[in-house]
Amino acid sequence: MDALFLLLPVSLLFVVGIGVAFWWAIFSGQFDDTQDAAQAILRDDDRPQS
Repeated sequence: MDALFLLLPVSLLFVVGIGVAFWWAIFSGQFDDTQDAAQAILRDDDRPQS
């Protein structure tokens, strides 16, 4: 039972920290261009350069 008094606040701090990091990532533009990375593999040219 004593461990619960330690683990519960620690887990709540982790949840709040992850929520803050996700909130920051959304509003700082981390997810603005999701298609370019997915299509970059299609535009890749693997031919050897001469």
